[in-house]
Amino acid sequence: MKHLELLMGMPIAVEVVDAAVTAATIENVFAYFRSVDATFSTYKEDSEISKINRGELAEAEYSEDMRTILDLSEQTRRETQGYFDIRHNGILDPSGIVKGWAILRAANMLKEAGFANFYVDAGGDIQVVGKKDGHPWRVGIRNPFNRKENVKILAITDRGVATSGTAIRGQHIYNPHQPDRPLQQDIVSLTVVGPNVYEADRFATAAFAMGKKGIYFIERLPEFEGYVIDASARATFTSGFERYVV
Repeated sequence: MKHLELLMGMPIAVEVVDAAVTAATIENVFAYFRSVDATFSTYKEDSEISKINRGELAEAEYSEDMRTILDLSEQTRRETQGYFDIRHNGILDPSGIVKGWAILRAANMLKEAGFANFYVDAGGDIQVVGKKDGHPWRVGIRNPFNRKENVKILAITDRGVATSGTAIRGQHIYNPHQPDRPLQQDIVSLTVVGPNVYEADRFATAAFAMGKKGIYFIERLPEFEGYVIDASARATFTSGFERYVV
C-alpha cells in the first residue's frame, strides 16, 4: 500500500509492502507528520518554533520534541565544526535536521507496529527497511540539471539516503562561517547514504555547506558514503559508494 501527500512544503510518500498493512496504518504516519509540521514549520505563525522566534515562549515552556531537536542541532553543530547551524540572523530554523529526524521516527512507528518492508520518503530523503519483492529497494539520485532523469540508481536496504542541493528550493544553504557571503554555489547536489536517514540528512546538510570539500568530510565518516555533483556537472564520490550502485 502506497500513499502520497503534500506536507511540510514537500511531497511525502509512504509505501508498505507487508500484507498486514491497512489504511489506518498509513494514516497514523501522516498524522504524525502533520504534528511535526505544526510544531516546527517556520511558515506557520502558530507553530512552536515561530512563537519561540518571536520571543513568546520561555525555554521552560518548550515541548519535549523541541528540546530534543535543539539538543540534536547543537550536537550536530559541534560534530561538523560549526558547518551545521540552525541559528541565522537571530532566527532558529531547524528544518535541516527535523526532516530526517521525523522520517526516522515515522519509520520506527512502522517497525514497532510489526512491519518489516517499507520506505518513508519526504522531499527525496528516504528511509528504507527490508526489501520489495525480495530485492533491495531502488533509490534514484536525480540529475540536478534535469529533474526528469536519474544519474544513479542505488540498491538499498535498512539504510537512509538524503540529498542536499539547489534543484528544488534553490540556493538556501549557507556557510555559517561566512554568513554574509553568497549562498553555496560551488556544488549543486550532495547525496549521502548512511546508517539511517536522520544521520544522512544532517551530515548531507553540513557537507553541502562546506562546498567542494564536503565530500571529503563524508569520506572520513565511518558507515557513510557520498556522491556530489558540482556546478560544472562533474561528479565525485566516496571510496565505497559504488557498492550501492545498480
